[in-house]
Amino acid sequence: MIRPEDTQLQCSPALDLDLIRKYSVPGPRYTSYPPATKFSAELPALRLEKAILDDNRAGTAGGEPGRTSPLSLYFHLPFCESRCWFCGCNTVITKRLASAGEYLDDLAREMSLTAARLDRRRPVTQIHLGGGTPTFFPPGELRRLGAIINEFFHVAPDCEFSVEIDPRRLTPAHVIALRDIGANRASLGVQDTNPSVQLAIHRYQPQALNVAAFAWLRAAGFESINVDLIYGLPLQTPDSFAATIRDVLTLGPDRLSVFSYAHVPWIKPAQKIFDDRLQLPGPEAKLAMFAVAHELLTAAGYVDIGLDHFAKPDDELAVALRTGTLHRNFQGYSTHGGASLYSFGISAISSTPDTYRQNHKTLAEWRAALDAGRLPVERGLRLSVEDTRRRTIIMRLMCDRRLDFPALSARLGLDFSSVYAAELASLADLEADGLLHRTATGIEVTRTGVPLLRVIAMRFDPTVTTAALQHSRTI
Repeated sequence: MIRPEDTQLQCSPALDLDLIRKYSVPGPRYTSYPPATKFSAELPALRLEKAILDDNRAGTAGGEPGRTSPLSLYFHLPFCESRCWFCGCNTVITKRLASAGEYLDDLAREMSLTAARLDRRRPVTQIHLGGGTPTFFPPGELRRLGAIINEFFHVAPDCEFSVEIDPRRLTPAHVIALRDIGANRASLGVQDTNPSVQLAIHRYQPQALNVAAFAWLRAAGFESINVDLIYGLPLQTPDSFAATIRDVLTLGPDRLSVFSYAHVPWIKPAQKIFDDRLQLPGPEAKLAMFAVAHELLTAAGYVDIGLDHFAKPDDELAVALRTGTLHRNFQGYSTHGGASLYSFGISAISSTPDTYRQNHKTLAEWRAALDAGRLPVERGLRLSVEDTRRRTIIMRLMCDRRLDFPALSARLGLDFSSVYAAELASLADLEADGLLHRTATGIEVTRTGVPLLRVIAMRFDPTVTTAALQHSRTI
């Protein structure tokens, strides 16, 4: 429950829309560094296999003998019964339920190939089912997925197990099956509660479905429920989006993700159906939607975690923000750090301390690799020493909202202020505009600067000069 005193402490001041307007440019979301736009298809498979061996040898957490470092698992379940026209995810549209079982057979093959290369004593502390629509899978197939995961991996008793849910494709039987395999967190795709907007984006979802989903999940004992919303969709207005926020607040979510719609019809052809001159809100209306969402959520007591994440004051994300233990990965902000990510299914991205690798994006290519007995990797990246340094800098900015120069110097083995003097000098305009301020030992992002964390991080990212136009705008 959000207490009145928490609300008073956590409310943010009004957003400076002029500054947000000034600095809203395309840029990475920094779920990884370097961003996925830098991945290459030229990385030999043997080097990726070596990365797994190196990851196993890294072996001990914190240098403690006999203690193996943790794993995080991601499963991309791509099937949807219908296409949401705004969607930028890698999906497969079908009503053929047998596809779920066939895909699960292939996931088992990929898990077997991966587990054979891993130290299977390593505990799995985090699991995420994404998509697509994981609840496209019938309850029996979800239980089979849970059994296969436990066959190949050592799942920790306190594993954080989250699943993305489409309330339109959810039944009580799905919820019980998910709970039986260990799921304890859910993220509901809502996007907007206005029927006109829903019809415009080909996703009709009455609020009653959201209410039912919450009731079933709460009754089953799910510890945390997140709601995904999107602003900038066709027919949305600041007033209509405010109504959506108020509708969602009646559900009492533990967390919210409020995303900016990225209109990229050259990448996602389904978006061409939108008439961006008549239906899509203009930049000023979109900015006003962001402002109204921020105002309503912080006034309701939610903590602005950063970027598009909000959480109740007693939620683990908010606690991690206060205690300096927040992390960031391909699913966004997280409380779990230090775990190597092993991902399965089409387009899924894995990471070890010095590599990223992404699977083939089509079912045919992914299955062909599995048929050949190969890890189905299409592209990847081996990080240089400088890449790992800049990743540390950017992730600390994104998670801590500050840079501690002595701590970074010790961690990176260099004189931070001297080596990154040019980058620090480039912050002068941001400092003059009040987005950050300098201290005796570092820099700190102000509340005014929090919505523009990506902009501040970009000053330490040499890739943005060539890749920025491939990304969504920062607001």
